[in-house]
Amino acid sequence: MRLDPFYLIVDSADWIERLVPLGVKLVQLRVKDRPEAELRQEIRRSKAVCLAYGCQLIVNDYWQLAIEEACDFIHLGQEDLADADLDAIRRAGLKLGVSTHDVAELDTALAVTPDYVALGPLWPTILKKMEWQPQGVERVADWKRRIGTLPLVAIGGITAERAPLVLDQGATAAAVVTDITLHQNPEMRTRQWLAATARWRETLAVAP
Repeated sequence: MRLDPFYLIVDSADWIERLVPLGVKLVQLRVKDRPEAELRQEIRRSKAVCLAYGCQLIVNDYWQLAIEEACDFIHLGQEDLADADLDAIRRAGLKLGVSTHDVAELDTALAVTPDYVALGPLWPTILKKMEWQPQGVERVADWKRRIGTLPLVAIGGITAERAPLVLDQGATAAAVVTDITLHQNPEMRTRQWLAATARWRETLAVAP
């Protein structure tokens, strides 16, 4: 499986409707603390946009709703992973991404045979309070050696300018939240991300 190198993470279908049409091909819907009916509607709206524009939708946390809404990809944190019905997830044919922050969590993730693992935070992040110190970009290469051919998503403090650094270290995709959603012009910043990852792909194409 190959993920697009630009991995957008947003907290609403509004963002997906706004940014996916610009050319985004991989997006995670990460909605927190909403009633089930609202969550379901967010997933339905997001799924419709992604289907229309050929974008891969990943639903965060709510694996039951993802199954019921016939989604095909979910992402779970370590706590959610412990509580999830992995057999039900696999029976439904959902692909699975798992967050990791240290070696013990990586071992836990690999034990469930995920479709990708995420590593973070690489740089300081304002998205949420975390007990882990920034890993640094050099940790990406170490994580990639540990997981082999499994796709690796890097996250935490990544900007459009930093994205090629983590991709060069072996990350399959660079995930972004606030560099776009808190930017004064999110559409312009999204285009800058698209351009940065496109240039990175071009360097691969011409590499000896």
